Amino acid sequence: MLRRVFPHPQLTAFLVMIWLLLVNTITPGNLLLGVILGILIPGVTQPFWPDRPRVRRPLRAIEYILIVLWDICVANVAVARIILFKSNADTQSRWIVVPIELRSPEAITILAGTITMTPGTVTAMLSADAGHLLVHCLDTDDPDAVRDEIKDRYERRLKEIFE
Repeated sequence: MLRRVFPHPQLTAFLVMIWLLLVNTITPGNLLLGVILGILIPGVTQPFWPDRPRVRRPLRAIEYILIVLWDICVANVAVARIILFKSNADTQSRWIVVPIELRSPEAITILAGTITMTPGTVTAMLSADAGHLLVHCLDTDDPDAVRDEIKDRYERRLKEIFE
C-alpha cells in the first residue's frame, strides 16, 4: 500500500525540497502543495520507470557529488581565464570521442550531464549503441588526457555507484 502512494520516496522528498526552494517561502500551504506535487508526479510518471535505478554505494554517490561540485568551481576559473586572457587563435577546441563502459541508462545520463555541467565541456551526442559519447572541449592541448580524465574521474565512480 505504501509503495503505491510513494512509488519513488526519494524523488518525492527531492520534489518537495525543490518546490520549497522555488517558492522561497516555507508556509503550511507551500509545504502541502509540495507534498501533493511530490506524490502526484512520481505516481503519474511511474509507468515510465519500469526498473528503478539502484544506488549500490550511497557514500560513493555523495563523494561523486562533491567531486563534481569541486570540478565545476575549478572549471569556472579555467574558462574565465581562457575567455579573458587567450585569443581565439590560441584556443584549441576539440571534439573528443569518449568510449564508455556504463550500461545503466541512469548512469550514462548522469555522466553526460556531469560533462555538460562542467564549464568548458559539452556532451553533444550518445552513439546509437550507447558505447561512446561525443564531447566538445573548449580548449585542450591533449584530447586523450581529457578522455582519460572523464573515464577515471567520473565514469569509474559511476560504475561503482550504479553497477
